[in-house]
Amino acid sequence: MTSQDAVRPETAGTSRRSKITPEREQEFFDAVLEQLRSCGYDAVTMEGIAASTRCSKSTLYRQWKTKPQFVAAALRSNSRVRFADIDTGSLAEDLRRAAAAAGEGAGKDTGLLQALGHAVMQDPELKCALREALVEPEIAALRAILARGVDRGEVPAGHPALEYVPAQLFGMLRMRPVLEGKQADAAYLVRFVEAVVLPALGLP
Repeated sequence: MTSQDAVRPETAGTSRRSKITPEREQEFFDAVLEQLRSCGYDAVTMEGIAASTRCSKSTLYRQWKTKPQFVAAALRSNSRVRFADIDTGSLAEDLRRAAAAAGEGAGKDTGLLQALGHAVMQDPELKCALREALVEPEIAALRAILARGVDRGEVPAGHPALEYVPAQLFGMLRMRPVLEGKQADAAYLVRFVEAVVLPALGLP
């Protein structure tokens, strides 16, 4: 990161945010996320994003004063919940479907986590944005799936394995590339759920 990326002095001409369309803003965010996945956080620069999106650096600096702010905004724009619509009436089947959904986006999510791994430990704003975009919505949706299973009587409310299910699923997403050099794809995660998660919960 260059010193210009870290801090950009305010001037009378850059104190106002320029008016850009939501579609154009999303182009900027998509370019940031693509560069993060392909090059890593340190290689992302305001200059590079400006060049790839054919805009001026001043436009980016008017909208986002620093690189960390820009990356954090891009992460928040990428927020989504893959598990929100999963509700089959069976906890075991819901967990299989959640595993498949998580595995379908494994490459992109793992790439972002790896690209931001060191940077998020140094920048609280980035860390917060990463949790808001990729972690908290998914964990909340997964806990809702588990809670519905408890409400249906499929698992006792105090079952000790319940609190570890999110860590098991998301931990496997992160660690398989490290341990085996392969993504935790949909088929792999479904097998993992069937071999480890369901037995731990006492489900068939």
